[in-house]
Amino acid sequence: MKNLFLLLSAIAFFSCNNTADKTQALQKQIDSLQSKLAQTYKPGLGEFMSSIQVHHAKLWFAGENENWQLANFEIGEIKEALDDIPAYCAERPEVQKLSMINPAIDSLSNAISAKNPQLFKSGFALLTATCNNCHHATNHAFNVIKIPGNPPLSNQDFKIHP
Repeated sequence: MKNLFLLLSAIAFFSCNNTADKTQALQKQIDSLQSKLAQTYKPGLGEFMSSIQVHHAKLWFAGENENWQLANFEIGEIKEALDDIPAYCAERPEVQKLSMINPAIDSLSNAISAKNPQLFKSGFALLTATCNNCHHATNHAFNVIKIPGNPPLSNQDFKIHP
């Protein structure tokens, strides 16, 4: 019986000691990962808005050329950026006003799906005005968006090619 007690005591001792070692190793891993996470790049609201601005311009030229496939792609890119903003910029008060853009996005998406140039133009004007209304509501009225006059990139053709 004494031997059994000694054996069980030894197993318990080594198990507890082993658990403490594993706990310390796991804590080191957690600390290391938290340090890396703290240094990971996190896009700011400005990066998202700059991306949206480029896609806004590309969307205009795609629609003007009735390249509905490209227009659908560009509105999708805008939606994706808008969806990502709350995940990365939740602390920004502007995020609370972001949903005001949804009716304009829906209107423009419907015009693209219908492949209707007139609805596209009015939907795009609504989107642009809504961007400016949001900027005004969030004290960024100095940032005025307009229907673009020139393509944002000179190395992209917005016409339909077979």
